[in-house]
Amino acid sequence: MELEVYKHRSGMPKLIQALNKGQVTLGFIGGSITDGEPHKRWPEYIVGWFEKNFPQVRLYVENAAIGATGSDLGVFRVDRDIIERKCDVVFVEYAVNDNDETSEKRMRTREGLIRKILKQKMDVIITYTYCQDMYESLMKDKLPNTVEEFEKIAKYYNISSVFMGLYALNQVKEGMMRWEEWLPDGLHPDERGSSVYGESVAKFLKEELIDKTSLEKAPYGENLPLSLNKNNWEHTHFVPLEDIKLKGPWCIRRGRSNNMIPQLLETAAVGAKLSFQFKGRGMSIACDFGRTSSEFRYRLDKGEWRETKRERPDWVQDQGWFKLENLYDSIENKEHTFELEVVHGKGEYCKGTNFRLIFVGVID
Repeated sequence: MELEVYKHRSGMPKLIQALNKGQVTLGFIGGSITDGEPHKRWPEYIVGWFEKNFPQVRLYVENAAIGATGSDLGVFRVDRDIIERKCDVVFVEYAVNDNDETSEKRMRTREGLIRKILKQKMDVIITYTYCQDMYESLMKDKLPNTVEEFEKIAKYYNISSVFMGLYALNQVKEGMMRWEEWLPDGLHPDERGSSVYGESVAKFLKEELIDKTSLEKAPYGENLPLSLNKNNWEHTHFVPLEDIKLKGPWCIRRGRSNNMIPQLLETAAVGAKLSFQFKGRGMSIACDFGRTSSEFRYRLDKGEWRETKRERPDWVQDQGWFKLENLYDSIENKEHTFELEVVHGKGEYCKGTNFRLIFVGVID
């Protein structure tokens, strides 16, 4: 069976209403393929499409995508970076960066993310890009696992999707584009590849918003059905940095390497400690991570200490990777005490003792 680039399910009622009112906020969340910082990824072409086709509309853009991050980080960030910005439509792109996660984990994080957005009555479009692990499946007209699982969520919540990566692959197969024009580094599209990704989404938007507009909506707000995965990460909260107990030289400072980091808790002292209490069934910490970052040891409820040894790929800089560490999931949902101590990392790629905590996220 031939694979389909487009899955038209519900319409775009919130977006259509906003267009009619003359003011639209577009939201994007995903990884580096969607990151707005280079100003040449596919979201730029979508912004241009709206500017051209709806010149009377005042357009706001909230691109919250961050490179090398998955839906686990996205589910914690979406409240502040998308929902509080009152987006009318949200483009979600995590098929590639979730590819190496376990099926169970990505089903939990993705569904939690989608439910958070739908609960706020925002339209959602799921977009799938491409990584080389998808090649074998796609050449056999089979959906890659990471996409197939996302489609289960999309179908259940009646959300439309666009397989941008399949659209681009078809162009290569038809002789319309060379592979190196699409993915010069094997993963990230440059201007040509990004324009093709954008073209696929623009065709979808033209049909939804111009050719055959529909006010049929996904299950919004309180009409959400029961979740597919009862352990999804829909309910999360942060432990305020001000509530964390400190021992040693620490300071809270403004984030500098990423505009998605308002503040962080920082030390460069080996042996510096922190602790806090939280109530929940899971807990993650996000750090500004890089080659000059320390490692750390940690424990829960006075249990055994564990020490991290985090991977530092060749592309990692001294700092700047907004990295999430999922430390606990599926623990007993009760009050817990967490302790952490900064230690010197080992290995040829670790060359510093900086520990920069962005947030502590709790799964309720």
